[in-house]
Amino acid sequence: MKLRFLGIIPNTPVDDSPTIWLDEETGDLLIQSYKATEDEVKACQEIGSIPGHSTDVPDHETIVRLPAVMLKYIPRPEDGNGEVPRT
Repeated sequence: MKLRFLGIIPNTPVDDSPTIWLDEETGDLLIQSYKATEDEVKACQEIGSIPGHSTDVPDHETIVRLPAVMLKYIPRPEDGNGEVPRT
């Protein structure tokens, strides 16, 4: 796995620091951020995603809250079709 550091929350203290990395082999983002609260998870489950899809969060997944200031670090696809290129 080849990771590239993309950014850390501005004016971060020594700890408690949302951070984003890019897996250059897959195009995936690895995000360290705040855990969603129970109320936030419940709200996500109430809204759901696509019809018929489970709203359960499996043990190998989690919901994180990414501060809006971190959005500037998320890479945008160059081709403009809304999909992140995969290698």
